[in-house]
Amino acid sequence: MFLDELQPVFKELIQQPLAFAGGLLSGALKLKLSEDPLKAWLQEQGMTDFTYGDNTTDNGSGPQTISID
Repeated sequence: MFLDELQPVFKELIQQPLAFAGGLLSGALKLKLSEDPLKAWLQEQGMTDFTYGDNTTDNGSGPQTISID
């Protein structure tokens, strides 16, 4: 049962091990795709059309304080 949940991860690892390892490493180091030097390297590789959602912007939808009487 537990192995069934990990099957997609293993499939990606087997299909593209270098890309998987790079994605895993960049995620572990919390690198942003929209900042240099990673952005420059991706543009060198011809991958300029990537989307990246930066969750660090404050748009007011985060936790709010309330008071209960």
